[in-house]
Amino acid sequence: MPSKLSPSAECWPLTLYYDGQCPLCLREIQLFQRRNRQNRLRLLDISTNDTPPLPGVTREQMLDCLHARFDDGLIVTGIDATYWSYRAVGLGWLVKPLAWRWARPLWQWGYRQFCAMRPRLAKIIPMPAPSNCATGQCRSQNGVQSTKSD
Repeated sequence: MPSKLSPSAECWPLTLYYDGQCPLCLREIQLFQRRNRQNRLRLLDISTNDTPPLPGVTREQMLDCLHARFDDGLIVTGIDATYWSYRAVGLGWLVKPLAWRWARPLWQWGYRQFCAMRPRLAKIIPMPAPSNCATGQCRSQNGVQSTKSD
């Protein structure tokens, strides 16, 4: 499955398949939920049996490496899925270095190292508090609820 940093056309929305049993992943997903004002990102928890894996990919493969699919069917994985997910929620400036061709081998190596360490990290990092952002209500750090538009 080829992974590209430059799809021929940005075909939103992007569907991101994430591991809902991973505390680090859920923290990032909560950030995405808060920032997804243009609805350019769909979030699907691949750790549940309710979400089927992509054709030709096993659930285990999808849990081992981030996968995302554009609306036109183009699939991106790893750092490319990260890059496009951040762009979808308006945070492309944070991941701009992932697009530097000369640095891609370094980013890919670092991503593989992170994927290998992620199960161990998940054991020591607590799960984040549940987010209600998908329902239009977001809970702030001080516990006060506000609407998404705040």
